Amino acid sequence: MATFPRRRKPGAAQAAKAQKLPRFGKLGRKVDASGLPVRRRGIYLLPNAFTTAALFCGFYAIVMAMNQKFEHAAWAIFIAMILDGLDGRIARLTNTQSEFGAQYDSLSDMVSFGAAPALVIYEWSLRGLGKLGWIAAFVYCAGAALRLARFNTNIEVVDKRFFQGLPSPAAAAMVAGFILMMTDLRFSGTEMPWISWGIALFAGLTMVTNVPFYSFKDVNFRKSVPFIAVFLIALGLALIALDPPKVLLPLFVLYGLSGYAVFFWRLAKGKPVSIIQTDDEPVDQSERR
Repeated sequence: MATFPRRRKPGAAQAAKAQKLPRFGKLGRKVDASGLPVRRRGIYLLPNAFTTAALFCGFYAIVMAMNQKFEHAAWAIFIAMILDGLDGRIARLTNTQSEFGAQYDSLSDMVSFGAAPALVIYEWSLRGLGKLGWIAAFVYCAGAALRLARFNTNIEVVDKRFFQGLPSPAAAAMVAGFILMMTDLRFSGTEMPWISWGIALFAGLTMVTNVPFYSFKDVNFRKSVPFIAVFLIALGLALIALDPPKVLLPLFVLYGLSGYAVFFWRLAKGKPVSIIQTDDEPVDQSERR
């Protein structure tokens, strides 16, 4: 008489695997209801390593400012800006986006583009103004914190083509670029405290405005482009390499003014720029980086 294998009850395979675990294998590890070990949560190393490097650059800038090495501090802020632009793109390319990475990136940005530029420009130029000096530095630092908090909360409703207010890396680049240019021209910070005061206030307040700044996030780097586009990129890099202190500051000042120019131009046309999404485009969680 033919025999047929018995049909196992649901969950029998899992129970059998659980019985094969060593007697002391469950110590120090979590198990689920069926006795199987629960996989622990981890973090992705590659993108968070870039974020950590950006955080280190911000901390290094603060230390250099305390040691009166302001040129080193300014360059550290620019390096942090490059690393901050890379971590999110690497996370998207390697499919390693995470909520931890998004929050860690914001905390790193607060140090590198909020606290560090405020302390650097205060030590370089604003200390002699007394209360007005540290108030301007605090306005910049608070503006960066508010800008980052608003970015994290409004990411699902803001048009990804624009930033709501001046991005904190661009604001930090304005401050660091000004210090680099004046140091290159042999000017000390004590000779122009009011210009530094105005730049710190302008950058801090512009970060919390509703003025839209183009984000370049809709640029598709995988599409073919005309040859002239590659030539212009090479020309821009050559100009920056020719004299970085004299090129970087005008570049970021123009970007800092571009949002106001677009806003008032559209306002005069009767078509104010709206940065609130009007369509049902799904939100890319990788943009949180």
